[in-house]
Amino acid sequence: MKPYERFYKIEKDFRNPYARDRDRIIHSGSFRKLEYKTQVFLNHEGDFFRTRLTHSIEVSQIARSIASQLELNESLAEAIALAHDLGHTPFGHVGGDTLDECLKADGFSNGFEHNFQSFRVVTKLEKRYKNFDGLNLTFATLEGILKHSYPYKKPFLPEIIDKQFDLNKHPTYEAMVVDRADEIAYMSHDIDDGVNSGLLTFEDLKESELACEILEKVALEGVGEENDEMFRYRFSSHLINHLIYSLLEYSKQKVAHCEETPIGFEKELETKIKKLKKLLFVKMYQHKNIVRKMYAGKQAVKGLYKGLMEEEKMLPQFYYKQLDVRNKHRVIADYIASMSDRYALNFHNEMYGKVN
Repeated sequence: MKPYERFYKIEKDFRNPYARDRDRIIHSGSFRKLEYKTQVFLNHEGDFFRTRLTHSIEVSQIARSIASQLELNESLAEAIALAHDLGHTPFGHVGGDTLDECLKADGFSNGFEHNFQSFRVVTKLEKRYKNFDGLNLTFATLEGILKHSYPYKKPFLPEIIDKQFDLNKHPTYEAMVVDRADEIAYMSHDIDDGVNSGLLTFEDLKESELACEILEKVALEGVGEENDEMFRYRFSSHLINHLIYSLLEYSKQKVAHCEETPIGFEKELETKIKKLKKLLFVKMYQHKNIVRKMYAGKQAVKGLYKGLMEEEKMLPQFYYKQLDVRNKHRVIADYIASMSDRYALNFHNEMYGKVN
């Protein structure tokens, strides 16, 4: 198939194909639910903290900026970015890992994987048209959601997927841009949220060479104390700009010469980024306050899975009707994956009593 083609015919439209993809994604129920899905902090902990929805919007903005400067298709990058997290469960990666464990413990070796779940959301689980499932997105958007920037040959993927998308090959440059935009967005906003929450300090960040370079840029502006809102904002802005300009400097000529994997950073900066991410993991993602909340989320996913397996009549009609034609374990996993944090906690509390 050509990148802009779809698996099902559509009527003519004044929008370009990827802009139409973007609009279909934005108007999907799965996209709206991202507002109440965890990025790092559980949704109910404060209005300021990022969720999967705000993260996806930030990734989209960064991806569009990069795609524009590299003379790539901005709308394609935007569509992939907005859809890239649709398959995430409640409670972030912990929720997905727990659902994966539950399925594998019941003998389903394919388990659960959020990238493929995002693909399933837009091709199977969203029901918007009478004659087919999914949103009927273009080939390039689907490929970008499925693969991101690396060959995506996985043992759990059906053979038909490999035939359609040639999983040993890299996707479009726009998909690679989204992958790096995702990295830039979550590093910057997780630092902002971490400092705002008190789990992380700029003193902690001084262990990172990259963070020190950014702190020097902020200091030159003389914007105030390290822990005030303006300082945090300027740090995030400088970090994003530094990474975007560095990526563009590294990637422009490689894109122009059609290299296979041109989107990235110089080796020295890649090393600095890895060290900063490791610092965030140790200081923030493994902070006892985060671990406690994620443990509660893990127990909620386990409890929901167990309860629904024992009494499938608790499923909503949309999912209950699927039990006649689909595997029960997978139907229940799809239902749990679709939940927001607060819905999952409320449902679990209804079953077993309060856990948070």
